[in-house]
Amino acid sequence: MQAPRFKAGGRAFAQIAQFHPELAALRRDLHAHPELGFEEHYTAARVKEALQACGVDEIHEGIGRTGVVAVVRGRGQSSGSMLGLRADMDALPMTEHNDFAWKSCKNGLMHGCGHDGHTAMLVGAARYLAATRHFDGTAVLIFQPGEEGCAGARAMIEDGLFERFPVQSVYAMHNWPAMKSGTVGLNGGAMMAAADRITIEVTGRGGHGAHPYQTTDVILAAAHIVTAVQSIVARNVRPLDSAVISLCAVQAGDLGAFSVQPGSATLVGTVRSFDPAVQDMVEARLKELCSAVALGLGVTAVVRYERMYPATINTESDARFAGDVAASIVGAENVVRDLEPSMGAEDFSFMLQSKPGAYLRLGQGNGVGGAALHNSRYDFNDEVLPLGAALHAGLVEQAMPMVEV
Repeated sequence: MQAPRFKAGGRAFAQIAQFHPELAALRRDLHAHPELGFEEHYTAARVKEALQACGVDEIHEGIGRTGVVAVVRGRGQSSGSMLGLRADMDALPMTEHNDFAWKSCKNGLMHGCGHDGHTAMLVGAARYLAATRHFDGTAVLIFQPGEEGCAGARAMIEDGLFERFPVQSVYAMHNWPAMKSGTVGLNGGAMMAAADRITIEVTGRGGHGAHPYQTTDVILAAAHIVTAVQSIVARNVRPLDSAVISLCAVQAGDLGAFSVQPGSATLVGTVRSFDPAVQDMVEARLKELCSAVALGLGVTAVVRYERMYPATINTESDARFAGDVAASIVGAENVVRDLEPSMGAEDFSFMLQSKPGAYLRLGQGNGVGGAALHNSRYDFNDEVLPLGAALHAGLVEQAMPMVEV
């Protein structure tokens, strides 16, 4: 492999860099064989095979359906500490438009978010930790299914993850193409927004487009609703708070029936926010506003509001610690400690609701215009694999240092 174009130091990075080609080979194999949430059978089997070769102490399968958990014990156990590291494994239902040798071999499936890289980085950390065991406590390595809309983190928790492995804290990281390789970003609060799904069912009386006075027009009502709901953020959310309401799909009528007014319309979209109070207010106002608009136009509107993922909120002390660990590897100047939150969502939020911890961004921008996440030409930058693995390992070694006697 080509030497990285960034500076990183420390024992863990130097040792992991020696088996960088093997991590890249694993990552590319996973990229070529993408699997959706709770269908990660090939991925889980490859992870298990790699963990066995690493010499971890325990491997537990089938947690949260297709999740895998590995346990590595340090040289000492006097601290009684246990720390969790999480990587997501699933791919996306999208068609890949790359042409390299490791492109997806499955039509309509693609690792378009880098979970193949996250998995390979955690395997790299497992190999290093099992070989060195330079820590006092227990490392729990969580390979999670179904992050992309399936709430795999919640499934693992409901399946007894933290009862079986009572970690004191848990960490995860996600590649970030917008940051250059060799940098790490985080903050001490909200990293990702809550993601809610809204469905608005508008019902009226259909009829002939030549005689609209004989109908109650759901198309007109849906159009007014699309416009009206934008007033919620503009006029109900404090400027110092944040929220997004996006209506992303509208379905009504038949494109082949140009003169037929339909009797129903459906609007689907998403709400993003950080503060539960803002989330509550947006839900209430959506229902009130849609009902009022519908009433004024002689139709009915029913809003179904589904809370999917909560906001991903770092514990301030754990974020500060993770930033210190990152600084020890890449230098303080390459750690952004006040990273702007994203309005995207992440189901690691469920783990952070259960345990203290932090979610980090690992820069992977390669300076040559690489594609963004969820883009059909995206690919994980293998250059950062040793860095991500070393960062995982550093969290373990510095959170549970060896007791010198």
